[in-house]
Amino acid sequence: MDFGLNFFPVITPERKSAAQYYQETIRLAVLAESLGFAHVQTVEHYGSPYGGYCPDPVALLAAVAARTSTIRLTTGAVIASFNHPLKTAARLAMLDNLSDGRLDAGFGRGFLPDEFAWFQVPMAQSRARFAEMLDACVALWSGQDVTWTGEFYRFGPVTLLPRPVQRPHPPVYVASATSAESCAAAGKAGHHLQVVPSVASREQLREMLAAYREAWASSGRPDRPRIQIKYTCYLSEDRAEALAAAELFERNYIAHMAGAVAGWAGARSDQYPGYEQFVDKVRRYDFDAALAATKVLAGTPAEVRDQLAAVAGWYGDDLTVSVQISPGHMPYEQSERALRLFADRVMAEV
Repeated sequence: MDFGLNFFPVITPERKSAAQYYQETIRLAVLAESLGFAHVQTVEHYGSPYGGYCPDPVALLAAVAARTSTIRLTTGAVIASFNHPLKTAARLAMLDNLSDGRLDAGFGRGFLPDEFAWFQVPMAQSRARFAEMLDACVALWSGQDVTWTGEFYRFGPVTLLPRPVQRPHPPVYVASATSAESCAAAGKAGHHLQVVPSVASREQLREMLAAYREAWASSGRPDRPRIQIKYTCYLSEDRAEALAAAELFERNYIAHMAGAVAGWAGARSDQYPGYEQFVDKVRRYDFDAALAATKVLAGTPAEVRDQLAAVAGWYGDDLTVSVQISPGHMPYEQSERALRLFADRVMAEV
């Protein structure tokens, strides 16, 4: 098992300013590199406390790249529906150069109705836009004099500059929330995978990963697929302290997620079957149940090691676990203590 550090800002300006959040994120990323973490990653969201402090993961990761030298930089994920492939491919290639070839390029479809409305993109197009964006970016990174005539984009002939450092292109990750079909398509295409266990049942996630691994194996590729799985993690030598922090910041996450997914109360899309249930799922959230189901990692180092052993048993020991150790408005000092403790007492002993 490898470990990375994930950043998903669920914060209001009253709790912590954007400038303070970015400064603390960079400090924690630099520390994570010194402690041996494999990657740092962040999201793309807009217009709400649910991720809205990171509308541009490339900009934040470029700031991290300037302060680090070895840790991988992962977009988790660029939202394909809201970006043009020429601009997206160029900006990601620039980050690959700024970091001397440390980019892992994660792409997602997006899932919030309000964001699609703000960008004036029909949700019914999200799957097709995602596929076209991904294929166009790979073509731009890999080829020269690229001419593209698709359903949504037309350009060329163009040779992308800058060229990415990693050849033929940076590793591509596909973010999937609940769809085994999407996971299988990623495996068949030779893309790596990002999943979030908090939004899928254990059985559902196992089916997703099985479909992905089977599709990858059937493709005949000699290399191994990479799977990133994301958890929030609350760690302390004092169990009560860890669980108190977990409940506080998980409820903060749920409160802001409720506002972000509220659009699903009136939205329906065959591109997102079952997503209309998000509103009710958030309303029925139970912290104790989430902890018991290992939707969140929390407790003493020994308890978190046991939780990770269970995760490996359910989903495989070939995972990269991306932990969010500084959620919400957690004070920097508390996040730093947890990060050091995770490296010393969890990561070193798993």
